Amino acid sequence: MYKNVIIINSDTLGRGDAEVGRTLLGTFLRKLLASIDKPDAIIFYNSGVKLVIRGSYFIDILDGLECEGVELLACGTCVYKACRDSSLEVGRITNMEEIADILLKADKVITL
Repeated sequence: MYKNVIIINSDTLGRGDAEVGRTLLGTFLRKLLASIDKPDAIIFYNSGVKLVIRGSYFIDILDGLECEGVELLACGTCVYKACRDSSLEVGRITNMEEIADILLKADKVITL
């Protein structure tokens, strides 16, 4: 059972300048890693899967979250379609059936 789940559906946080958005996302993830209260899972889909593939700037932070017990789930369709040349570096591949099940049963879902 997942109590708190975060959805990351983009490789930036917010709209506007992409570099600022990546900086904000990195800051958010570092603060999450340092926090006592962590989500049970982070789900990545659409361009958000770029965070969990080889070459991502965020791998070290996400690896730290995974080591702290946060489950990292990446939409398989998104990984294979959007990131054909890269492979998953952290987390695991899932599908929309599992994602829907997690979101419907979670106590709280936060979408960035």
